Amino acid sequence: MTHPAVAALATIAQWPELVEPIAEVREALTALRWHQALRRRIPESAAESRVRGAQASGELEGSRLPVDLVREYIAGARAWPVDPDPVEDVMRGIVAATAASEEIRGQVLGAPAQALARLHVAAIGHLVDADARRRPGARIPADTVGRPRAAGEVCEELVDVGPPPAPGEVAQRLSLVSELVRGHGAVPAVVLCAVVHAEVATVRPFTRGNAIVARALERALVQATGLDPTGVAVTELGHFRQTMPAYVGALAAYATGSRDGVRIWLEHCCQAYAAAAQEGRIVADAVLAGRLPR
Repeated sequence: MTHPAVAALATIAQWPELVEPIAEVREALTALRWHQALRRRIPESAAESRVRGAQASGELEGSRLPVDLVREYIAGARAWPVDPDPVEDVMRGIVAATAASEEIRGQVLGAPAQALARLHVAAIGHLVDADARRRPGARIPADTVGRPRAAGEVCEELVDVGPPPAPGEVAQRLSLVSELVRGHGAVPAVVLCAVVHAEVATVRPFTRGNAIVARALERALVQATGLDPTGVAVTELGHFRQTMPAYVGALAAYATGSRDGVRIWLEHCCQAYAAAAQEGRIVADAVLAGRLPR
């Protein structure tokens, strides 16, 4: 029997305002799949997509690094600074989470909660301090990593989206996310990926790193559901191309729970996925020509 939330997403996909944008996304990503470079060079193209995706995800966090540096960090050709500045701290987590999106690709549809936890460990694991609860000014307590917020724990991220749900509601919403992902066969992938991204980003289940994890999870789902099985579409850049204020504003609209709010977010995501496919073609062109984009 189909879960009611899964049925609701299937209904949303039929809203008149969304039918055409969803079809355009499918068309754009199908065209990307048949790019000449992706006949034999998918791994190279997907790796470069993750580079550009991590760089764009950093921009959405207000942390800017040149794409060539991000490429070196992802490849392991450059070591992270021993005494990093705030931008490097954020980017280290983004690079790790974006890389982990490839690792969880085979897990995310069957065990979404575990995949989410793995992404969170990747995103903030380098900030852990085992004594953080006892030492003032320390970074992140080890026992908060990879699990949802507990009673008394707060999240101060994405304040423009509105207050995050209380820990008790977080557990219910994450359970709903898992049901949606497990019911992926009954929901258009465009809608599923967009809604899961918004749920994680607006519910803010963790004390830190929520939007980073949401974008990495979206990347994994776009590939795992077959929306872009190559992993070359640069979903994060699709969101950033619409600017950070537009991204946060669309999330805030979704968080209202209204029909218009959900529509605004889904329209934003359709534009993002179409742009992601376009950027994927640029990446594939560069790989085919033997030159990586800078």
